[in-house]
Amino acid sequence: MTSYKKNKPLSNLAPQENTTKHKGFSLIEVMVTIAIVAILSAIALPSLNDFLVKMRTDNEVSEIQRLVLTARNTAINEGRNISLCPIAGNGCSGANDWTVNIGVVSPDGVVKQKDAIKDGDKLQFPFSSITYNASGQLDNNNVGTFSYCPKNYADYSRGVEVALSGRSYVSTDQNGDGRDETRNSNNIVCN
Repeated sequence: MTSYKKNKPLSNLAPQENTTKHKGFSLIEVMVTIAIVAILSAIALPSLNDFLVKMRTDNEVSEIQRLVLTARNTAINEGRNISLCPIAGNGCSGANDWTVNIGVVSPDGVVKQKDAIKDGDKLQFPFSSITYNASGQLDNNNVGTFSYCPKNYADYSRGVEVALSGRSYVSTDQNGDGRDETRNSNNIVCN
């Protein structure tokens, strides 16, 4: 069986509408989007800057901790004195400027080094070097704390404390005030 469609006369057909769609955004949609982005940026940017400063500080302190551990382990493994100090050429500079390149120095030369501090930050230590002996203890009794202070963010200062036994300890916020302290509950500060 064949089915037939009944054809409608052309006069009864509605005129065809323009079915092309316009692509794009209206001015109001663009303005609302810009307003939302501006509000979110105003909220997020200060937090982002604080986050970046904290990350930079954490990275620097971790690198200092690794240098201290490398100096101690190298002294134990090689059975001789190894120093951690500001570098000049292939050895220690003798100056107490920890913002320059610092590194682990053996009698044979530099074992490992860290680039200079950037962004106007400070790295301080009370002495011009620390030296580990073959037993992993400090040979020169230069006990102290490496204090890392980011520029204009004193509350984010952190440190690495070096004990006479040769062990090192990264500072923590012990009292919940948002600032790191040494094991003796002293805030990490730079002069």
